[in-house]
Amino acid sequence: MADKIKMLTPLVEMDGDEMTRILWKMIKDILILPHVDLNTEYYDLGLVHRNETNDQVTIDSANATKKYGVAVKCATITPNAQRMTEYNLKEMWKSPNGTIRAILDGTVFRAPIIVKGITPLIPTWTKPITIARHAYGDVYKNTEMRVPDGSKAELVVTDKDGNETRELIHNFKGSDGIIQGLHNIDASIASFARACFNFALDVKQDLWFATKDTISKKYDHRFKDIFQEIFDNEYKEKFEAAGITYFYTLIDDAVARVVRSEGGYIWACKNYDGDVMSDMVATAFGSLGMMTSVLVSPDGVYEYEAAHGTVTRHYYKHLKGEPTSTNSVATIFAWSGALRKRGELDNTPELVHYADMLEKATIDTIEDGVMTGDLEVLSKLPNKRKVDTETFLVEIGKRLEKLL
Repeated sequence: MADKIKMLTPLVEMDGDEMTRILWKMIKDILILPHVDLNTEYYDLGLVHRNETNDQVTIDSANATKKYGVAVKCATITPNAQRMTEYNLKEMWKSPNGTIRAILDGTVFRAPIIVKGITPLIPTWTKPITIARHAYGDVYKNTEMRVPDGSKAELVVTDKDGNETRELIHNFKGSDGIIQGLHNIDASIASFARACFNFALDVKQDLWFATKDTISKKYDHRFKDIFQEIFDNEYKEKFEAAGITYFYTLIDDAVARVVRSEGGYIWACKNYDGDVMSDMVATAFGSLGMMTSVLVSPDGVYEYEAAHGTVTRHYYKHLKGEPTSTNSVATIFAWSGALRKRGELDNTPELVHYADMLEKATIDTIEDGVMTGDLEVLSKLPNKRKVDTETFLVEIGKRLEKLL
């Protein structure tokens, strides 16, 4: 057997929870370690260890990602009241993804993995559509009030010298009502814009951005202006050299264009739009188990993960010794994405080639009719067979051997 591929710089490895933690080890043992002399800085982001370290391990892993530039993350539990009891937690720890995203000031890019036999619900979509979601502010950091009849609601801003500016929201006459205060900050919008422009250059795809600036003439228009200003000053020539375009339109026009398109571009969305549209795109392409997710910071730090959760139902079956048929594709692609990026940054083409072949072997396996239960239900291939979790990885491994 050929020598294992060397890695010059470590990759930050963030382990996770439940069934995806089981998959994590299997993927390494069956698909990566036979071929790559894996060099990682390991952080256990499993809920037990996060609880033991008072979530310090999450912060440490994010800072290590800043240091090394590339990370790969397993799916993790964000605890709710039930998990508090189940895991005997000290407190209801925050979402690790949210913590890491805040430390890296990152934008999440999600794209479907396309395979023959699984036809998108929109038949014209032959290329992936990547959703870039701004993960700060808007309705997710809102302030809301119920307002009694007869009240006057105003927006009041007090500047640093104590001067007030007031705008009437509404005079409530004849009915109770509700109000909502949203905010965003220029710095976060600018980080979002740069992350989108950098990612478009990275994958050499056109970038679309859409808001409703005709109605929201100050709030949404600010997003539009910041994007345009940064593009004109910093990215226009780079985009022309790469042969890609930046395109702005209204959100309703964007939706109509997306439905009629063939795909193959990045669609940047404000926070709420991105939340809704990423699920719409994932469902229309087939499966959340076939979605890649990468967090990109404006200064070019990358953290790869699967777009789905910890597959709790399969984990409980696994604990009882029952067979599972869990889709590992998105987690495999998290590893391949991170290893490819590491190879690109370190100029080790053999690592990039390995990552490419790992993805090809995975897609070839499914297109040969060998797949997990969730894909078997969706696939239109004539000769398909459902296999268990480990057999699926072994089958990918056989094809990977031949490709390398």
